[in-house]
Amino acid sequence: MSLLIDKQELVEVYDKQTEAWKLARKDQTYDKQLSMVEETLSRFGLLKNEIRVYLHLARIGQMKAGELSEAISLHRTETYRILRDLEKKGIVFSIFEKPLKFTAVPLDKAIDLLVDAQKIKIRLLEQEKTSLVKLWQSMPQPKAETAKKELFQMLEGEQQVLMKANELLEKTEQKFHIFASADYLSDLYYNDFSDKLRNQVDKVEIMLVTDDSLKSAYFISQMKWLNKSHKIATERNLPCFMISDNKEVMIAFHEKDSVDKDDSKKKYRTAAIWTNYTALVNTLKVLFLKLVP
Repeated sequence: MSLLIDKQELVEVYDKQTEAWKLARKDQTYDKQLSMVEETLSRFGLLKNEIRVYLHLARIGQMKAGELSEAISLHRTETYRILRDLEKKGIVFSIFEKPLKFTAVPLDKAIDLLVDAQKIKIRLLEQEKTSLVKLWQSMPQPKAETAKKELFQMLEGEQQVLMKANELLEKTEQKFHIFASADYLSDLYYNDFSDKLRNQVDKVEIMLVTDDSLKSAYFISQMKWLNKSHKIATERNLPCFMISDNKEVMIAFHEKDSVDKDDSKKKYRTAAIWTNYTALVNTLKVLFLKLVP
């Protein structure tokens, strides 16, 4: 058995009793948990180094800026700037003593503050919408081209894809057709798209085609309002696609992002293509009709 330890497996740990740093072997479970926390905080608007500074303070407790910059290998000037930015966000405080020290609010409180900040931003944007639209409309506008243009749009991320799906459904006047195998049907069911679909079922002709898996059968049984507006196909390996009034389509697909070492948990990122390109719309229309038994 080798006694050598890879440097990447070691981490500096601060001992409050001796006020000294020591090397300890990393806990792989801890690394995964910490990565999840970092990823979540990034979605609340914190930058990578801001997350490093906050989490180190939140775990260790009060520290001087110099100690903190050394602990996370960040330039002292950059550390001071980040600490001030985090103070403005309300998740870090200065302790008025010499030498000056900093401390962080608990994670649950920090998340509450970050969420509230995002809500305030959204409210301000909503308030500015009316005046901004009026200003834009008051400006001289070029003559709009009447000829139809065939367009493509790439969408990245589950939220962006879902927003486009909702937009497509809301624009539909006559027919809305969907093919969604089990995994895609699960995504649609657990988001508000299924509720929007239910609200439209009496207004437009909706047809949902899914595969013959037990998973799909479960979701169909939960959406009793579909009645006869669904069909079962034997095909499972197609991406999800939606056709609106035979004029626009969106094709959504999962791309494999990463695989755990044991290959038991696979992570995917969602992407999609939207287009009103006539040839592609007609192609998917034919495919949809062939899927329907």
